[in-house]
Amino acid sequence: MSRFIKVAAAATAAMLALAACGGGGDTTTDTSAAKGSEADVTAALAKGGNLTVWAWDGTVKDVAAGFEKKYPNVKINLVSALSGDKHYTALQNAVAAGSGGPDVAQVEYFAVLQFALSKALANLSGYGAESLKSEFTPGPWAAVTPNGGVYGLPLDSGPMAMFYNKEVFDKAGITAPPATWAEYVEAARKLHTANPKQYITGDTGDAGFTTSMIWQAGGKPYQVSGNDVTINFADPGAAKYATTWQPMITEKLVASIPPWTDEWFKALGDGTIASLVTGAWMPGNLASGAKAAAGKWRVAPMPQWEAGGKATAENGGSSLGVMDKSANKALAYAFVKYAAAEEGKDLRIKAGAFPSTTKDLNSPEFLGTEFPYFGGQKANEILAQSAKDVVSGWSYLPFQVYANSVFNDSAGKAYVSATPLTDSLKAWGEQSAKYGKEQGFTVK
Repeated sequence: MSRFIKVAAAATAAMLALAACGGGGDTTTDTSAAKGSEADVTAALAKGGNLTVWAWDGTVKDVAAGFEKKYPNVKINLVSALSGDKHYTALQNAVAAGSGGPDVAQVEYFAVLQFALSKALANLSGYGAESLKSEFTPGPWAAVTPNGGVYGLPLDSGPMAMFYNKEVFDKAGITAPPATWAEYVEAARKLHTANPKQYITGDTGDAGFTTSMIWQAGGKPYQVSGNDVTINFADPGAAKYATTWQPMITEKLVASIPPWTDEWFKALGDGTIASLVTGAWMPGNLASGAKAAAGKWRVAPMPQWEAGGKATAENGGSSLGVMDKSANKALAYAFVKYAAAEEGKDLRIKAGAFPSTTKDLNSPEFLGTEFPYFGGQKANEILAQSAKDVVSGWSYLPFQVYANSVFNDSAGKAYVSATPLTDSLKAWGEQSAKYGKEQGFTVK
């Protein structure tokens, strides 16, 4: 599940300590690999030991059980109760304190650079992690390899597609899923006019959705080179998103129901919310959270900014990384590799995870899977193609966790006031820039 979370005030305080622990204002990623080798990994597996893993993804439970079965002398302590703000707050506090943290942590792609810069995540190149590059799709691999290091292995990915309630669309006279964003806005008007209680989607302001839309539009509002950061929401891609999406807000064409709440899932089930443009991890959430709509939903390609385009973006997705303070990095890396590229990966896919591995995305078995929830549709064909069409060159801020946490303080004002989306995005950039300068970055 994608969690572009709003970090609490405690997390912000912890962030200050996290940034400071890099030492001396040096914000250049440490590309030196953790001391060790592939031989050390083999020796660590033979010796065994205990590992603490912090991960909210439910499929990691199966991975832990499989790893313990394969290596009986290893015990995994899986802490899965922490998620969202609690997960990052606890992780940042442990880093700042220098103890009490896990050996392995799940870290979303937007947060990898930040934890790498603070030297909280170990560079896994010394254990042979670089040799796995060809096994993963470009987007997730790029996310875990900022500035030349390997700071985790991709656990899953979130290439975007449109999930929609075909029954609701048909009743509103929308005979085909919108192929462009202009068509999507028109469909939103048509649907809401036909039934004022229904909306084409829900949107209360979300940093992850916003950045993904700009990403797909070819925008590059964040440019990062070592300690130098440029933030530019006058970027053409950002402007394209803001001007296209503004009518959705102004004309109240989106439902103002907070996501991931019981009310939100009920709205997905009863037709109040008729579509979501989001990551490939969504099918399982729909099937379990909006059971009433089983068989009514379908999957279509992400709407395009230009007719005939094939551009997509990532939304969500996460990695497993080894914490630099771990006393058993070699064994921790073995677990990460097992989860991301060995038998554990197969266990996760079987449990419903969307893979980030090229081989699995191209396998006939995966592509041929029929989804009863989507009326028997082979949805993976569309999702796998989306993974191939992700626009390259996207960058997150080296303090993206903080930036996402203050999204609603600035950019979110467009949803609750007359502030235009273009102006609120600019304010978000300015607030993020101020914080970045306070952390020692050179921000323009």
